[in-house]
Amino acid sequence: MASPGTLCAVAANAPQPAQEREITPLDPPMVPFAIGGIVVWAVLGLVLLGFRPTLVEQGRDEWLWICLAGFLWGFPGLAVMIRHDANRRRRRAAILP
Repeated sequence: MASPGTLCAVAANAPQPAQEREITPLDPPMVPFAIGGIVVWAVLGLVLLGFRPTLVEQGRDEWLWICLAGFLWGFPGLAVMIRHDANRRRRRAAILP
């Protein structure tokens, strides 16, 4: 028997963990995130459009093109997320009775 205060005694008295829970990754619906991104790029582009003369004067007019690109690239992303959510619903329907 190990003497009190030693590592062996502490390990022997340690509470045993309860049954391990299975940790599952988050799987939220993704379409709202894609729509939110499209909206953010559109609003940012419209706001910067009001500052276009200042942006051109300072040589930052490419910011408007970046907003346009973000807005347009959001639509293929939205299509992918619609497909992802459909597969997610199918997976969950197969698991639940």
